Amino acid sequence: MGRPSRVSEAQRAELWRRYRAGESVLGIANALGQRSSSNVYRVLEVTGGIAPAQRRRSPRVLSFAEREEISRGVAAGETLRTIARRLGRALSTVSQELVRHGGKRVYRAAEADRAAWDSARRPKRSLLACNQPLQRLVAAKLQQDWSPQQIAAWLKEQYPGDPERWVSHETIYRSLFVQARGALKKELIGHLRSKRRIRRSCHATDRGQGRGDIADAVSIRQRPAEVEDRAVPGHWEGDLVEGSRGTYIATLVERRSRFVVLVKLSSKETEAVVDALIKAVRKLPAALRKSLTWDRGMELADHAKLTVATDVQVYFCDPYSPWQRGSNENTNGLLRQYYPKGTDLSAVSQAQLDVVARKLNTRPRETLHWKTPAYILGASVSTIPETALPMCPE
Repeated sequence: MGRPSRVSEAQRAELWRRYRAGESVLGIANALGQRSSSNVYRVLEVTGGIAPAQRRRSPRVLSFAEREEISRGVAAGETLRTIARRLGRALSTVSQELVRHGGKRVYRAAEADRAAWDSARRPKRSLLACNQPLQRLVAAKLQQDWSPQQIAAWLKEQYPGDPERWVSHETIYRSLFVQARGALKKELIGHLRSKRRIRRSCHATDRGQGRGDIADAVSIRQRPAEVEDRAVPGHWEGDLVEGSRGTYIATLVERRSRFVVLVKLSSKETEAVVDALIKAVRKLPAALRKSLTWDRGMELADHAKLTVATDVQVYFCDPYSPWQRGSNENTNGLLRQYYPKGTDLSAVSQAQLDVVARKLNTRPRETLHWKTPAYILGASVSTIPETALPMCPE
């Protein structure tokens, strides 16, 4: 398929217009003719989903037309005072312009204007970056899980006569999402209710966009503590790995051992995915059928059918939060060694997937202190799934 096309400068204004209007990342990518939504997400991520302010030339600085007038005047041998008088500018403005851009002999209007425009792109320090006591106060409240609105209101209530200690909730949000401001650490985003890494438009909705609109979805925040600490086997993370021409395979990764099961899919439709997962999960011993954590993809919209058939409780991650399935994301990266991006996965059989799963499960992992997933899982339960059983038991 080739590499996805980049977002051109001409497309960025349309991208931000659509994002402010509440369109999804996938919808924007389709509208811009992008082959991958990741290109759009990368643009949004740079500024935390906050549209950068449109740059405007200050009336106090020299315009390109004025710089051309200076260049013509210098070429004609006019004095700087004459040029300044004709422009209505101070003599020092004209003389500094020439000194700044190489002097009379090398001065060129176009080059000087471009250099001035580029040098004006200076990141301005935010209020919180300039006020360390206020920054520490806001960070402390965020660590207590206060919302930016609560913090802003509390500061005005607590310090009514001291505006130096006031800050708007918008400034707090911008300091969190736009890390270039250098005021608040990115880790503090984890204390916001949404946990999103980029700012979302107030007009945004997931309804009808293929993600998030899953009936009776149980949030990842309702998972039992035993899932979080990886102490008990049988809790899985799942995802789809995409190939070329709309082909997919499903990956299931056991959280404690990092044991992987690969599942061939005929399509991404929820019926096909759920039926294939049911077949794979039923091969697992009962001790390994506890829970499955998935992202917000509509391929698992019929999760209730999976739970009824296997007794596996399904939990769903927050939108755009792949780190909540960290083991699965890491395993998908390892899988690309065998199936690089652009591979037609429809040509891969279940038997071939089982061979790759066996290789991954018998490979020592640093996170397991150089034990293999098969060894860790075998030490946890007496039975290992037959389809991925290591050829040589440890």
